[in-house]
Amino acid sequence: MSSHREAPEISKDPVADSTDLYAFVSPDKADTVTIIANYVPLESPDGGPNFYEFGTDVLYAINIDNDGDGKADISYLFEFQSETTNLDTFLYNTGPIGSLTDPNWNRRQTYTVTKILSSGKMTVLGAGLPCPPCNVGPLSTPNYETALANPAIQTLSDGSSVFAGQRAEGFYVDLGSIFDLAVLRPIAADHILANLLPTMSGINATKELNVHSIAIQVPMTELTRHHRMPTNPAAAQSVIGVWTTASRQAATVLPSSPKSSGMPTYAGPWVQVSRLGNPLINEVVIPLSQKDFWNHSAPDSDIQFAQYVSNPELGRLLPVLYPGAFPHLSTYNSGTVNRADLTAILMTGLPSGIIGGFQNFTGTVQADMLRLNMAIPPATTSATLPSNLGLLGGDLAGFPNGRRVFDDVTTIELKAIAGATLPLVDTSFTADGAVGLVDQGLTSSGTDQTAKATENYLPTFPYLGVPHSGYFTPAA
Repeated sequence: MSSHREAPEISKDPVADSTDLYAFVSPDKADTVTIIANYVPLESPDGGPNFYEFGTDVLYAINIDNDGDGKADISYLFEFQSETTNLDTFLYNTGPIGSLTDPNWNRRQTYTVTKILSSGKMTVLGAGLPCPPCNVGPLSTPNYETALANPAIQTLSDGSSVFAGQRAEGFYVDLGSIFDLAVLRPIAADHILANLLPTMSGINATKELNVHSIAIQVPMTELTRHHRMPTNPAAAQSVIGVWTTASRQAATVLPSSPKSSGMPTYAGPWVQVSRLGNPLINEVVIPLSQKDFWNHSAPDSDIQFAQYVSNPELGRLLPVLYPGAFPHLSTYNSGTVNRADLTAILMTGLPSGIIGGFQNFTGTVQADMLRLNMAIPPATTSATLPSNLGLLGGDLAGFPNGRRVFDDVTTIELKAIAGATLPLVDTSFTADGAVGLVDQGLTSSGTDQTAKATENYLPTFPYLGVPHSGYFTPAA
């Protein structure tokens, strides 16, 4: 969660497991869009001696739809290569790593970025680009940010900035409570099994964990349909849809002898094994029997999953698990359930007229994509301070208008499923009072980055913070 270990098969394949996707107008460079795709969930910073890395047998892609058909008009492909420079040591490094070319670093990765258009035109934007090492500790990776992470920020041939490497996990979530029969700590006293629950504050399950990020900052004119700067929030051309995928080749051939030192070989077409657009879709909306199928499917075919979005299981469970807390939702569920609000938020975007001054509608094709209205400026001034509740907090630059690193998407989606957004499409419905109490109790935000937070967000690209050091990993 947001998409960590969300399906049976991909949970066995962490290097191909897309965990989070972010897309937002860059707050310090407002003529660009930053897209971040995270992989390798729940990295413990002290996970050596074989520290985490991208898969050299995985094809990673960031996909952009700019005409509303749920198909990629632009894709950025990322392919990684690994090199072991000293074959006679078990160590990741034999001394301090002082630079990205330091001979003390034994296991390094580079990558190639290729842009492909729907016309089939392919352009290599960069090759041999360096990843930084994992943040091992103060002796192995001193001056991590200045000597290793910052030099790994590269400029591509089209002027875009790119970074690929380890980052601090930026997604914060109370996994322990949510997956324990949907306990919402602020209203835990109303749970049907409340007598078994102690009173506790929210716990960030991803605190002090790391992740591997692919981040790209692209001029908006490279993303729009006609290569024009989006300036009108009401225009359809200002909205793009974004999703990320990971693919593997269809066939894997293992070495024929157990004594062989050869590596597996791969052949055949690329087969998609993971995808992610909006957070939490496959996690809590798609049923267990369909999760792996969802990961193999393309967004333009998502109409086949429409029933799960328009009548989500969690929305039916909340009044049962919290008897008396959600009477209005309970009454609504007793009739014909049609959560058109969730369908709009997650599958088509919100049309004009629902929220004043805002739309991110991409058309009638139902497709799971992060939809970003690029003509809405980032909330960075004193008059428009960002809210980590995004649109629910009155901040038009936040989720579900794309997704920023600090947006509390779990709380936003829980509130929406509980009925907070239903009055937008059904004026006869009044949200239950308990909806206002639904909260994780985790307070990371765009302006308060210290309270109950260890995400270490940065004010500039790549925005996700310096990864946590293995040496300082706290005891369990």
